[in-house]
Formats: sequence, structure tokens, C-alpha cells
Amino acid sequence: MLRALELAARGLDTTHPNPRVGCVLAHGDRVVGEGWHERAGGPHAEVMALRAAGSAARGATAYVTLEPCAHHGRTPPCADALVAAGIARVVVASDDPYPEVNGAGYARLRAAGIEVDRGLCRVEAEELNLGFLSRVRRGRPWIRIKLGMSLDGRTALADGRSQWITCAAARDDVQRWRARSSSVLTGIGTVLADDPRLDVRLPGPIGRMPQRVVLDPLGRMPADARLLGIEGPVLWVTGPQLPPPVTPAHVEHLSLPLEGGRVPLRLVAETLAARGDNEILVEAGARLAGAFVAAGLADELLLYVAPRLLGADARGAFLMPALPDLDAAPSFRWHSIAAVGSDQRLILRQADAWPT
Repeated sequence: MLRALELAARGLDTTHPNPRVGCVLAHGDRVVGEGWHERAGGPHAEVMALRAAGSAARGATAYVTLEPCAHHGRTPPCADALVAAGIARVVVASDDPYPEVNGAGYARLRAAGIEVDRGLCRVEAEELNLGFLSRVRRGRPWIRIKLGMSLDGRTALADGRSQWITCAAARDDVQRWRARSSSVLTGIGTVLADDPRLDVRLPGPIGRMPQRVVLDPLGRMPADARLLGIEGPVLWVTGPQLPPPVTPAHVEHLSLPLEGGRVPLRLVAETLAARGDNEILVEAGARLAGAFVAAGLADELLLYVAPRLLGADARGAFLMPALPDLDAAPSFRWHSIAAVGSDQRLILRQADAWPT
């Protein structure tokens, strides 16, 4: 199963909106076939493993990181393929809550006399697909807030200059988080102040470019904004009173109702989920980052902390309403700490966020 998880991770950047899945076929400790889901619309992991195994699949045990599908989507049901190949036993890490699967895969396998075991390495498998599972179970994507900051929690000098607080290795690491995200989201304030590209810049071919989402309630996006000039999908979210703008073909305009002059973040999250987004990487200033936290929508904080101090006059990381007392402070739990170049990468999760 650990090998199946390694295979599933190969699709980290490419399977959107589908889950990342790996499969290994074995007779005892002899592997006869393996595969992973490479991209949406392509063969699923089980089918790839069955093709690799050929006739050796008969009587084998299949180790799969997610419950085999039981419905016709872009491809036929994997449960049927396992039955037809003569698989004797299926070991699954994580259940699939997608309504058209959700136990139906297990039922089809058992009806064919195949032994089914569940839950081996479940935590690791759910970690790999936390965005997909969040979208299906909660109706919204997994939302990750990324910030680069100093030791004293400052993200820019008083005049707004922030290039560069963190080291080059940290900035390179951010590219990998962008690549795995369904969308990279920012606010119009960041666009006007920094003119970011928000694209993926990694060596070698890019599997897919995540959608760039800009929250711009008053429609202030400059026509020459750099992110508009880069190929790859852009979703420009404005208030409802604006006429549809003329934009390049890769830019989609979406009007949403405003609350207090702002685009309601929960509606944004639900809208992106309905469009198939699993993981959202928020790269924005203190106001929007703080708004996600205050709304209870920040599932994860991805913080790059540089070993330098910027002082009290520098800009903070999260701009939020004043708290009545300490008990009202948003609470997070440590998930991981790792050195990235000369900086530290801290990952924290909302105290009651799934998964535990």
C-alpha cells in the first residue's frame, strides 16, 4: 500500500478535479502490476495496473488507495475491471464519499465474491486527497493560506516593499504548492500593489496550469495586469452591477452578489467547489488572508518564516476584527515544520479542520 501511495503522488499536479489514486497488484510479496491515475479523462489507477499485469492479474490482491469506482464517468467502472480480471482480494486505503461511488464499489466487488479489506494507510491516503474529500464531504475546497513573513510576523515594510523577505528556496517551494492547487486565489489589492503572475514556474513541462482567481468587487483590474497576459485559465470575480468586460479568451468573468461591498468568501468557496476545485492556494495581503481566517475558511496556513526582524512599523500578516477576549482567537494546530533553505516552513491547520 505504501508503494500504491507513492504512485498516487505522481498525479499530485495533474489529476484535477479527480482524486490522486495508485494501485499495486501482487501475488503475496511478488508485484505483477502497478499504475496510477495520471490525469482526468485518462485510465484510472486500477486499469493501468491491470494492463501492466496482463493475465498475471488473475488471483492477485489489488492494493488501491481509494475505493474503486462503480459508475460510468469518462471511463468505465474500475470495480467491473477488477472483477473481469479475476482479482481475488482488494485492499483499500480510503473510502470514496463521491455519491456515485460511496460504498457501491465495495458492494460490486463483494457481490462477485472478491474479499474486500478497508482502512490500510487510511490517514496517508486521505492526506493525499484532502481537497477532493473536502469538496465532496463539505461542499467546499480545502483552502490553504500562503504567507512569507519575518520572525516577528511581518509580511512587508511599512511602504509595502516585500521582495524578498524569504529566501529563493522558499519561493521555489511555493511553486510546487501552486502546481498541486486547483486554483491560486488573490485579491485586487495584491494585483494593484504587486502585479503578480501567480503562474507555475517549475523546470520541465507543466502538467496543468492552475486557474488564477482574482476577487475584484468593483472591477478595478488593469487591462495590462501581468496575470491576464499569461496563458492559463483566469477567473475574474466581480460584483453584479458591472457589465461583462472584454477579456482574452482564457479569462472568464464571474459576477457574484456582494456583502458589505465585498465578495462573500463562503460563496466563493462553494462556487469554486461546484466548478470542481479541490485545493485553493490563497496568495494575498493581510486583509484578504485575515478575512479567510475570520470566516473560518482557512483550513491550513502555509507560512515561510525568514530569520529576520522587520519591526513594529512593518505590515502584519492577518488583518482581522478586534477580538473580545483570547478565547475568541482563531486556533490552529501544528502539522509540520521543515527547513527550506535558510527559512522555516510552518504548516498549521485549523483546530477543528478535517482531517485530524
